[in-house]
Amino acid sequence: MNVAIVGGGNFGTAIANIIARNGYTTHLWMRDAEQVAQTLQAGENLRYLPGHPLEAGVLPTADLGYATESATLIFVAVPSAGFASVCREMAPYVSPTDVLISATKGIEPDGFRLMSQLLSDLTPSQHVGAISGPNLAEEIAEQQFAGTVIATHHQQDALMVQDVMRNDTLRVYASADVYGVELGGALKNIYAIVCGLAAGLQVGQNTIGLLITRALAEMSRFAVSMGGNPFTFLGLAGVGDLLVTCTSPLSRNHRLGSCIAQGMSLEEASESLGKLAEGVNTLRLVHAKSHELEVYMPLVDGLYQILFEQREIGEVISTLMSNTEGADVEFVDPSRWQ
Repeated sequence: MNVAIVGGGNFGTAIANIIARNGYTTHLWMRDAEQVAQTLQAGENLRYLPGHPLEAGVLPTADLGYATESATLIFVAVPSAGFASVCREMAPYVSPTDVLISATKGIEPDGFRLMSQLLSDLTPSQHVGAISGPNLAEEIAEQQFAGTVIATHHQQDALMVQDVMRNDTLRVYASADVYGVELGGALKNIYAIVCGLAAGLQVGQNTIGLLITRALAEMSRFAVSMGGNPFTFLGLAGVGDLLVTCTSPLSRNHRLGSCIAQGMSLEEASESLGKLAEGVNTLRLVHAKSHELEVYMPLVDGLYQILFEQREIGEVISTLMSNTEGADVEFVDPSRWQ
């Protein structure tokens, strides 16, 4: 079986190495032909994952048709902003039986669609899914112990992905809640900005615990309104990914929040990072959708006010702390007082 990785960033390259190490021929598509030439010469992806030599079974290429036409399993790991465009480009090379798995966390503004929905809408494949979880590319590449979730509508597709990805250091769990798993991966970026902002303000650990827990409540509340399963957020794609992204300085979203706390504008913070953090666009979309659906998301509202309405951080914090407290845990039978 041939496997294709569409997207030669750090995570796509890390996945390619995992799969090739398991004995599968793995085509790694990069849009930039110069990057392909450099990678072939150096034997590693110097641009996005330096210090990690490519396995012998990884075949870098700039030819999307060559990479995908012979593959029966295709992982798509390109940035969300260009995801739809890449889907359209590779559609002629995809058959209805090919398994397409999104490895990208984000939301398409047109129709508020997740990446797996773009795979379904823009390619012939009838077997789409997504992988998500606390999966920092550098740590995966270093073969540190980690876990991920493969979410598909077909059990055989999940078994295939588990077979090609699992190894001595990576656990691959399965889920049938594609929407919930994928939504968790997109939403957590918002709260990573919140926690980065809090870290920049040098708050205590109690505060971080409060923020992460209430973030989880907001994520699951929003997911239910969109048709997801709230219990999905108790797993790797929910609390696991949220915890890592909200506490790791490797997260671009976390670093953006820290820059905002230091007094930078959104434009200045983005410029210092060299790229707009994914959570900023997700925040815009989720803020609008939560108001449309009337879903209570005070952390989303507060961050939106700070980033886009230039409200003072202290003023927003005061408003959040004065809100009426609801139930601690939702989606369970409420306690009954006698």
